[in-house]
Amino acid sequence: MQIVKNKNRKKQLGLLTTIFLTTCSLFGQTADFVKSDKITYRIHKANIGKIAFMEQNVPIENFKQSDFLKTFELKDSTDLNIRVFLRNSLTNSLHLLSSGATAEELTKNGNYQFSFFIDGKKIYVENLNTNAGSAESKNQKKVLRVPLVSSTNEDSWGRFLWNRFMANGGQEALTAGEHLLKIEIRPYLKTTELLTGKIIAEGQIKIIVPKVIVDEKLVKVQNIELLADWPVSTEKIDKAKLEELNRKILTKTYKNITSIVVIKDGKLLIEEYFNKENRNTLHDTRSVGKSFASALLGIAIKDHHIKSETQTLKDFYNLKTFQNYSPAKDSITLQRLLTMSAPLDGSDVNQESPGNEEKMYVANNWVDFTLNLSVDKTKVAQKRWDYFTAGVILLGDIIHKSVPGGLEKYADENLFQPLAITDYKWQFTPQKVPNTAGSLQLRSLDYAKFGQLYKNQGIWNGKQILTKDWVTKSLSRQIEIGEGEYYGYLFWNKTFKVKNAAYEVYYSSGNGGNRIFIFKDQPIVIVITSEAYNTPYGEKQADKIMEEYLIPVIL
Repeated sequence: MQIVKNKNRKKQLGLLTTIFLTTCSLFGQTADFVKSDKITYRIHKANIGKIAFMEQNVPIENFKQSDFLKTFELKDSTDLNIRVFLRNSLTNSLHLLSSGATAEELTKNGNYQFSFFIDGKKIYVENLNTNAGSAESKNQKKVLRVPLVSSTNEDSWGRFLWNRFMANGGQEALTAGEHLLKIEIRPYLKTTELLTGKIIAEGQIKIIVPKVIVDEKLVKVQNIELLADWPVSTEKIDKAKLEELNRKILTKTYKNITSIVVIKDGKLLIEEYFNKENRNTLHDTRSVGKSFASALLGIAIKDHHIKSETQTLKDFYNLKTFQNYSPAKDSITLQRLLTMSAPLDGSDVNQESPGNEEKMYVANNWVDFTLNLSVDKTKVAQKRWDYFTAGVILLGDIIHKSVPGGLEKYADENLFQPLAITDYKWQFTPQKVPNTAGSLQLRSLDYAKFGQLYKNQGIWNGKQILTKDWVTKSLSRQIEIGEGEYYGYLFWNKTFKVKNAAYEVYYSSGNGGNRIFIFKDQPIVIVITSEAYNTPYGEKQADKIMEEYLIPVIL
């Protein structure tokens, strides 16, 4: 009898233990790999594994079930947040994917994976950058508040995540009307392979997209008024397709586009303006201005003010008077600056880089800032492309020191006046030198002249402004950036593929999707100006406009 009683007691204890562990698991109190926050709020206990949508940021201590949004109207100047209720912290979830990894390895190589669905269709999946969120929050947090849409542009990875979703299919999927948005969150870990865990939170909401009423007159292809600078083309185009593009711009499917100009066979074929801009608007195209620095260097070499792009920095500066001197600095050529392959420790892609452009902008002297940088030995041994704005500032300073009257006067007399460009605006460095890094403002039609100058092998109205040799070098594939993309002398190069046809283009590129496209094998120059600065969709929508509309319309 005693043996039976002991067996029954053990069974009861085992059952109680199972119930206890299950209860702890349900409420997130399992033994953690790393110590994490306890689940204390009733709203959290009731919604483990769920995503709550909310308009305002309601503090967790005041958050109620009735605060869960079921419907949201997506419009300008509004807010949409999510609150994620997790069973465990991210690090503890990552530990299940790789039990042998340390906490530091998990937080360094892992993060959340977000999947966005519209009306049941998966639109976008992103493995959140491992730098998003601190190691402390990954270890501890079981409740996240993530702003997706912010009327105050709240600085958060969530807002940029939402913008990337919108740029990669969300904008097209969220047409006027009602839609069901669903978000799933998983942990992911990237080591030798990509590991993805099970769903740790999910939620959905009805999204109402208001219909944008547009003036049908603005949708119509805009008439081109006669002007002295450009003959107007009489070639017929697919107006219906172009009006479809206009409608998308007016309804903000493509956002912040300000102008589109197309030159074909040296004639003005398309001239469209949006968002209250017009023919006389001066557009800030940001780094498009770098290509003008390339042109001015070519002109200075043609005029023998600079010998060639093979000259080195030591020909223009006493480098030993600057910080971090190295003999390797002496041999940096102008060509390395033109191709963004100079071995200075600067990268605009890496925010932590000593030579990042944002650090240069707050310096009192941009030239000294650049020449004070140390040499990156990994770039000395192997020529490597790395976007480096400060290097273009050096080019501007060298031109300024070398040409008669300085850069501003020289550019006006030798580039702008020959192209009959009279209305333009420079930004200046702290040293009062025109900023060759960007933000040179011109009219769209004048940007088109610059592109056509290269299409004409450096000739404008019978005058050789740039040598044919310089144009060839500038537009050649001097260095590979990535698969299918190259860089010349401050010009980019890639190929569009439309309906099984390939169209290679050289182009000037500026933040927000500003472009001057010069077709290699077609008599076409296209200008797109935009104010979608610092957005994830600005660059992508410029390519979509080319691939889905302009190339089909023109060709």
